[in-house]
Amino acid sequence: MEASEWIKIGIDNGWCGPPVCYTHDGLPMSEGEEEESFFGGEDPCIHIIRMYESEDQREAVEDYHSPSNWRKPL
Repeated sequence: MEASEWIKIGIDNGWCGPPVCYTHDGLPMSEGEEEESFFGGEDPCIHIIRMYESEDQREAVEDYHSPSNWRKPL
């Protein structure tokens, strides 16, 4: 199964939203979550899954970003 097929299953079943770019699109959150995070002191946890373009890119990210290593499922 291709990654795009796996993501489509999640979107079609309402389990996740479509891929967005944090850098260009911002965090996908509701207006209420945004208001709570800035005005109410809440800190919504929004999970991000990085899609790699190559093995080299994965290695470079994992060398630089430690949570990409310690958050891997066992």
